[in-house]
Amino acid sequence: MVGKETMRVEAMGDRRTVDFEAERKRLTRLAYRMTGSLTEAEDVVQDAWLRWVGVGGDIDSPPAYLTRIVTRLCLDRRRSARARRETYVGPWLPDPLIGSAEPAEIVADDVTVTLMLALERLSPLERAAFLLHDVFDVPLSEVAVTLDREPAAVRQLASRARKHVQAARPRFIVEPVHAERITRAFFVAARDGDVAALSKLLAKNVEIHTDGGGKVLAFRNVIHGIERALRLFAGQRRKASALPTLLRVVTIDGLPGYVGLDRGGVLQTIALDIREHGIAAVYIVKNPDKLSHLVSEGSLQNTSRRYHHSVESSE
Repeated sequence: MVGKETMRVEAMGDRRTVDFEAERKRLTRLAYRMTGSLTEAEDVVQDAWLRWVGVGGDIDSPPAYLTRIVTRLCLDRRRSARARRETYVGPWLPDPLIGSAEPAEIVADDVTVTLMLALERLSPLERAAFLLHDVFDVPLSEVAVTLDREPAAVRQLASRARKHVQAARPRFIVEPVHAERITRAFFVAARDGDVAALSKLLAKNVEIHTDGGGKVLAFRNVIHGIERALRLFAGQRRKASALPTLLRVVTIDGLPGYVGLDRGGVLQTIALDIREHGIAAVYIVKNPDKLSHLVSEGSLQNTSRRYHHSVESSE
């Protein structure tokens, strides 16, 4: 009798593992969209696994149950994240997801860097309602169970969130070939401080966000407007003897961009929000804590030694 019970428990454990692994990538994607951090997303999924294996009895719908666990864990983290953001050094940007470096299931939605920043302005419940219902197609009734709210209240949460982020949703679709051409043209113009070329590429109200997290040299404030942006790029070219390096043209959270080294040899990602009237925003991530997943990637291994040296020198 004991042997049969042991076999039953082992079989349940195997089934639990299979069910969890089938959902892992989707859960990681949800946790990343909720937190904006790959590290936090992985931690959340690991915590969800520990809770999952500790649940007794059968679960009717493992995907729905796991979604509830991950969402609630993320809501707990969002409350503490807001306090951490208040003391963050300089502009905050989400960890960059590189299209060719991450699993397709992680980046397979239309949530761009621009939209992620808009989500930061929502309450944790609004963000959860919007992501679950509008991005992950979870039925409203199930979202209500997950958030422990009445369906009518959840509908209002999602509606408010939708209005707040409407302007950030991708509308202008850039063909890949055109996007790569603009990306390479921007890199060359920024590298050379070419004001004439940049004037044709940048929108009048362009914004430049640089996330160094206080770990490396970066702008402490968002740069607003084309005039300030042109002075910035021209000044960088005059002051620096070294030139930045383009390592690879990529997509970053759905936006065209590239991975490169700045003039000091520090690894960075640059994402471009391209609209009808030009590049509306430039998102630069230099915080090494947010780029560690890129350093181990094969195409960047040759630069990792120089990258680590530059980070150590800046500390």
